[in-house]
Amino acid sequence: MGDQLSWDLDPLKLGDPTKDQLILMEVGSEAKAVSHHPQKIAMIFSAMRHFAEEARSKNWTVTYVRYRPQSSFLDELENHCKLLKPNEIHVTRASEWRVYLEQKTWAEHLSTPVKIYEDTRFFSTIEQFTEWASDRKEWRMEYFYRELRRQSGILMNGNEPIGGKWNFDKQNRKPIPKDVVPPRRRKFAPDRITRAVLSLVEEHFSSNFGDIAKFNWPVTRAEALEALDHFISDCLPLYGDYQDAMRNGFRDEDDTLFHSLIAPALNIGLLSPLEVCQAAELAYHNGKCPINASEGFIRQILGWREYVRGLYWHMGPGYRQLNFLEAEADLPSSYWGAHTNMLCIAEAVRTTRQNAYAHHIQRLMITGNFALLLGVNPLQVNEWYLSVYADAFEWVQLPNTHGMALYADGGRLASKPYAASGAYVNRMSDYCKTCSYAVKDTVGEEACPLNALYWDFISRHKGAFSKNPRMGLAMKNWDRKCDSDKASILEKAARLKLNADSL
Repeated sequence: MGDQLSWDLDPLKLGDPTKDQLILMEVGSEAKAVSHHPQKIAMIFSAMRHFAEEARSKNWTVTYVRYRPQSSFLDELENHCKLLKPNEIHVTRASEWRVYLEQKTWAEHLSTPVKIYEDTRFFSTIEQFTEWASDRKEWRMEYFYRELRRQSGILMNGNEPIGGKWNFDKQNRKPIPKDVVPPRRRKFAPDRITRAVLSLVEEHFSSNFGDIAKFNWPVTRAEALEALDHFISDCLPLYGDYQDAMRNGFRDEDDTLFHSLIAPALNIGLLSPLEVCQAAELAYHNGKCPINASEGFIRQILGWREYVRGLYWHMGPGYRQLNFLEAEADLPSSYWGAHTNMLCIAEAVRTTRQNAYAHHIQRLMITGNFALLLGVNPLQVNEWYLSVYADAFEWVQLPNTHGMALYADGGRLASKPYAASGAYVNRMSDYCKTCSYAVKDTVGEEACPLNALYWDFISRHKGAFSKNPRMGLAMKNWDRKCDSDKASILEKAARLKLNADSL
């Protein structure tokens, strides 16, 4: 499948090119499952076509199905089973519930045995997470991460973490100074295959949200390794310090800062998480980066990535239906590019549209926070995130959006909702300096919308958070306000929510 482009997977490791045939399909039903960003579709299709060329060079017989708008996995398999009459179909377990449940029906529909292999591109297995989670009242990534650190030996000195601490996150929350200039990113010139794919995508998906002009994703393993090397040498040393910072995008590098940009390549199989973590670990041991940078980056892969995958499969296909905060508002039109005077939202959406990318704080604390405070229906928010980012596949997108950004799972993923007022945005970015709204005001006409919405969020969910110790201070601060101030704030918030499309 399009996100399984790795020779380390069992169907390819165990297959025999002299008698087995490899099939790759550009499936219309998947390309249109949501309104995917054109760059995301182009990246996957181009990587698939390059992978097919590589397979032929390894003497595999390859059937490659080019894009047909009405095609599906089952349709294409039925056609090829009639033609090839295979003894068996071998496939790696799909990365999301919807397709995996389809896979399990193929044998019956095709009257052909189907062997589904587990996806081995992770440090942990689905079963390992289930075993870990089964005897715990609360699940926290930090403890699963520590288990995987011990298991893998990464950044470990025997049974103790290198540097004396498991987590250096407190050192990784610095705003970025004006005089710090991030590196220019590597450019990957489209070759013949990619140019053909870009033309196809422009023909069939031009109405989807997102520009294709700045397409610059690695689509081969060689390019992905080059992107990894560039990150390790040029970006990782300062990644830790400024990983939570945001900057107005006057230059292309202001959109990317010191982030890796390798998640899409990692998620489709061009890189393995082990080699990525080992590269960051080696940089620390060789004195090329400080421990907070190496550990902070490794935690994103060995910690969050593994944790959210385990939670996704453990929770089951009903996870996306959870709506703990009973949020029912519609997603503002600004998320799809409509004008907004909120510079933080405008910038996060602009880089998303132009690059199919925004870094994790823009996703969590700008677009995620705004949707949380407004009380937007999680189904709408999840569809947006799944649609607009090149690295978005449901197994990783859904827990991060649903559990962390929206708290829709009631705390299974995160210990508190990541709700914030304009003060956070002002501390971690330069957006507020040139925004139309006044970040220090709460109720005036020019007041930053995040401020009243934040207090409104705290007020209306007091019951839900009454037993959450991490929300105690915020609720006490709300309770200290006089009745007239509370009334003014709630009235302001009500008007903001009513006019969310015109903020």
